[in-house]
Amino acid sequence: MTTELGTIHFERRGSTAFITFDRPSARNAMTWAMYEKLDRALDRVASEADLRVAVLRGAGGHFAAGTDIAQFAAFKSAEDGVAYERQLESVVSKLESTHVVTIAAVEGYAAGSGLAIAAACDLRLCTPGALFGVPIAKTLGNCLSMPNYARLVASLGAARTKQLLLTAEFMSAEEARTLGFVVGVVEPHKFPSQLDALCARIATLAPITLQVTKEAVRRIVSSLAEGEDLVRRAYASSDFREGVSAFLDKRSPRWEDR
Repeated sequence: MTTELGTIHFERRGSTAFITFDRPSARNAMTWAMYEKLDRALDRVASEADLRVAVLRGAGGHFAAGTDIAQFAAFKSAEDGVAYERQLESVVSKLESTHVVTIAAVEGYAAGSGLAIAAACDLRLCTPGALFGVPIAKTLGNCLSMPNYARLVASLGAARTKQLLLTAEFMSAEEARTLGFVVGVVEPHKFPSQLDALCARIATLAPITLQVTKEAVRRIVSSLAEGEDLVRRAYASSDFREGVSAFLDKRSPRWEDR
């Protein structure tokens, strides 16, 4: 079903699974229903032992423009924010720990939770128009979870992660390649064939070596301090409620630092 709530498609071709975010009218901004469907798609990946690769991609020219902000209008307290970040982390960590090599095929925006999903993948391939960012300091006034901060620091370095979030600017495809965040920047007309070639190459490699390597890196990155106090501070703030209201009203937020 494809409705305003969006959907997630699962398709298998040989040893590769394709998971597609399908809500192009909203640049594939994720709804609660889409997160649930992504969770089930990852369960399906886990259940098929002969899979070697899973590709995550978006329909309509964008990867995923974060979580649908309209859903935050129902939040009443800091605990709603904590529950949301826990729910998101349960899906993202499942993606990160799956037994197959995961590839984010990024066109257009990979923003907010879309960037978190891309960072949780093992590899990223993008087109020249891809943009990566977490502009929450400009839009919502919320924050990321500790695991998602850690994923960005592991992939981009502490300095670039802070610059990305503290300026609310987007990183270009070329910079992402320079930093090693993406394995390549491919013109749109060559993108499907290059993606297929990358999947085919990975499928020929030793599965256990790949699985052990993935898990070793995951364990290193996930050695984190507790951070729910930070999540509570952001989601309990008046600024967060103002950010949501301003976004829905299509105006600039008025930050008050409270």
